[in-house]
Amino acid sequence: MQEIGSVQRLSKRVAGLKPSGIRKFFDIAATMKDVISLGIGEPDFTTPKPILDAGIRSLQNGETHYTSNSGKIELRQGISENLKRLYNVQYDPAHEIIATVGVSEALYLTFTAILEPGDEVIIPTPCFVSYQAEVILAGGVPVEVPARLENNFTIDPDDIRHAITPRTKVIFIGYPSNPTGAVAPRETLMEIGRIAEQHDLLVVSDEIYDRLVYDFEHVCFPSLDESLKRRTILLGGFSKDYAMTGWRIGYACAPADIIAGMVRIHQYTIMSAPTTAQDAAIEALKSGEPHVQQMVTEYDRRRRLLVSGLNRLGLSTFEPRGAFYAFPNIRASGMDDETFAEKLLREEQVAVVPGNAFGPGGDGFVRACYATSYEQIEEALHRMEKFMNRYG
Repeated sequence: MQEIGSVQRLSKRVAGLKPSGIRKFFDIAATMKDVISLGIGEPDFTTPKPILDAGIRSLQNGETHYTSNSGKIELRQGISENLKRLYNVQYDPAHEIIATVGVSEALYLTFTAILEPGDEVIIPTPCFVSYQAEVILAGGVPVEVPARLENNFTIDPDDIRHAITPRTKVIFIGYPSNPTGAVAPRETLMEIGRIAEQHDLLVVSDEIYDRLVYDFEHVCFPSLDESLKRRTILLGGFSKDYAMTGWRIGYACAPADIIAGMVRIHQYTIMSAPTTAQDAAIEALKSGEPHVQQMVTEYDRRRRLLVSGLNRLGLSTFEPRGAFYAFPNIRASGMDDETFAEKLLREEQVAVVPGNAFGPGGDGFVRACYATSYEQIEEALHRMEKFMNRYG
């Protein structure tokens, strides 16, 4: 194929992005039969029927037009009331909340709105694969700070202190954590807040898994105190808690000046979040609570099965407190995490994700998602037992 001219076709920023470490194993699995996937991070539940019905009614009623750039005011009011009810933190629906196309867009809007070229963002790892990429796309510099197993994969505030430079602008946190299932205790978050105030930093808190916690308290970061709320961008959504991944509906809450900047970008790139999804999300906030509780109960049942099963196989696994992931240490197999994941997929048709896909701190671990049926997890553990009998 003949090249056209000598101009670099892609920007260096885009050309330098690493491919998602998750996709490799999904691509292999797609060519195989009888694969049990513990890899994909989405609920196996269908969106609860009252929420589905609300989306259908929205279409039948002709709600097929743009909404306000920030999203329907009824949705923003519902988000505000929900945060007040759950965490005693409240945002002005008119000026401090924006509805987005999932938390992915909220991340993009946040970093594009607040970062200047070269600004540094401290990111605890292991973490979701998009965080560093979104910082880079916005012209910032991700500074990865590994969280350690001995701290149950919650970040040590002293490690954040040591990572701060004159270029630091943001501390990013994401609890409950993807991929580890870690949930940060209140005292850790308070100390992170004190660091942010001492150095006049912004905090971005991704709380997409906020309702999926087990025998532990989720602390909404801006609820810690009013001064921290004024320097925090809170990200949340409906994908995980309400099994609405395909609806692509999320939100961001922040001080009015930051939201105004995000809306400015949003109106030129997206216009508004999907109207049907907004109407479904309104219903989720009204009637979804019993369904959330049912799903949490079932996730907890699966969590206990998977974690106890992995530990029984010699794959040491700390107890995840939130989300729907286990993060076993696979060093007993004698393999690195990439080799372990590939051999397990090819030999036993069980898909997991190597920990190194999630950044420093993930080496030697794999992510196993329990958002699949109890019976599938039982079968996956049976196959993994055969695998470990060969290699463990």
